[in-house]
Amino acid sequence: MPATVSFSIKQARRLALAAQGFNGRQPPTVNASHLNRLIDRLGLLQIDSVNAVVRSHYLPLFSRLGSYSSDLLDQAAWSSGRRRTLFEYWGHEASLLPLSMHPLLGWRMQRARRGEDIYQHLAKFGREQQEIIRRVLATVEERGALGAGSLSTREDKAGPWWDWSAEKQALEWLFAAGEVTVAGRRGFERLYDLPERVIPAAILQQPLADEAEAQRGLLLHAAQALGVGTEKDLRDYFRLNPADTRPRLAELVEAGQLQMCEVGDWRQIAYCLPEPKVPRKVIASALLSPFDSLIWERSRTERLFDFRYRLEIYTPQPKRVYGYYVLPFLHNERIAARVDLRAERAAGQLAVHAVHEEEPGLDEEGMLALALNLRRMAGWLGLERVQLNCQRESAARLRLALL
Repeated sequence: MPATVSFSIKQARRLALAAQGFNGRQPPTVNASHLNRLIDRLGLLQIDSVNAVVRSHYLPLFSRLGSYSSDLLDQAAWSSGRRRTLFEYWGHEASLLPLSMHPLLGWRMQRARRGEDIYQHLAKFGREQQEIIRRVLATVEERGALGAGSLSTREDKAGPWWDWSAEKQALEWLFAAGEVTVAGRRGFERLYDLPERVIPAAILQQPLADEAEAQRGLLLHAAQALGVGTEKDLRDYFRLNPADTRPRLAELVEAGQLQMCEVGDWRQIAYCLPEPKVPRKVIASALLSPFDSLIWERSRTERLFDFRYRLEIYTPQPKRVYGYYVLPFLHNERIAARVDLRAERAAGQLAVHAVHEEEPGLDEEGMLALALNLRRMAGWLGLERVQLNCQRESAARLRLALL
């Protein structure tokens, strides 16, 4: 079936930015409803352990809503009762997802029980260590929410993730299989409990969608969140397999729930929701988490923004090009700069270690917007000031903008 609509790169960019929540005014005071509406729109927040500025799941909300209490997200993710609106599972990597999406992921849990679509070492553990898995599950049933450290019988110092204790592997297998879920966190450690003690009964009692139906639902969520995307873009959002995605996309197009489209010089056919509304312009300025859903698919980021981005945390310092923890700076319809940031909490400062402008650079208004975003981020993090620790020309201009 031929593409029925065409977008220029600029139009696709505006469509993507609006779909990702960058085309509206920030509320003067952010409440739980604002937060939940945004997460429903995005479909998920990626969780990551890096804490150079703040844990990554908090940043996308700040980028779109402005300053908010992190307690709102903590309550939505890990409280009990009605305030809990999210759950943890494998979405795009480890993620926080709306509870309404729980039935769409039951098929993934069933596959995990069969050792499919999970890490090979975990699948092997599931095949060979069912006795340990049953013992760990019985302990969770008896004792309630607990972390892997409460179960471990090993006496030597734990190593990296592939050197997990047997109990930790059992919990991870049970989590992937949907037999335990995350009840809360202690620091950054997951606390696991039975789903029926965490997920509302109204959610668990819903019939599970079959694989094809659930995958179509996830692809529709991805299309809504991305605005426009190729087959690879859409499946990457919830980490679906190509073999699952291609027939589901064909079914959605046939049903009129998605339409094929062409975008600028993209070589691949793209997809969007029917009758997309492209904004005339997008006015937004934001510092972006490296794990923000706007940019986490790096090839799409290059196609949309002509912006090549790689996280250099694990790159040896002498080989880094831009810095240890670099946040892209979105200004209106461009990713206009890269800022290497660190929250130095003991010193009460948000430290700027490098500023790199993207061609054609930031004009005066753009530099003022960057300064404002840095000041707001420092205030949101409870830091007293923005500290410039770099000597580039861009930093000199930023210093003036911060005055």
